[in-house]
Amino acid sequence: MSPADDRRAIPDDGRSVLDFMPTVEPEEVTAHAGAPRDGGGAVASEEDVIEAIRTVYDPEIPVNLYDLGLIYGLDIDDRGDVAIDMTLTAPACPVAGEMPQLVADAVAGADGVGRVAVKLVWEPRWTPERMSEDARMALDF
Repeated sequence: MSPADDRRAIPDDGRSVLDFMPTVEPEEVTAHAGAPRDGGGAVASEEDVIEAIRTVYDPEIPVNLYDLGLIYGLDIDDRGDVAIDMTLTAPACPVAGEMPQLVADAVAGADGVGRVAVKLVWEPRWTPERMSEDARMALDF
């Protein structure tokens, strides 16, 4: 065997290419948007924030993320800063890295919102029972 062939040899130790890939714990995925408010005007209500989230759709399912039941926590402080915990329908979702930022950007665009932080969480695990009645009807559940 030549040295070139030796470099390409794959050790037969049970490892795969995935064992050499960097990992990011899902809890570490956080998106940020917005800026501190100047203090003028009213702080956004929960309903305002929910309506902003409803403008973001799952690219594979024709239902918005709120009605899919992907929003697990929503907190608005007295400055208008918003903290959101959200999940995805599956951990292997191909747009996992994009969805939190889409939500953060949509919420940051709502009147009365300051800074936005969206954290991707996996507990509790998402199930179809979390969907709204509108989502169930849209998906024929």
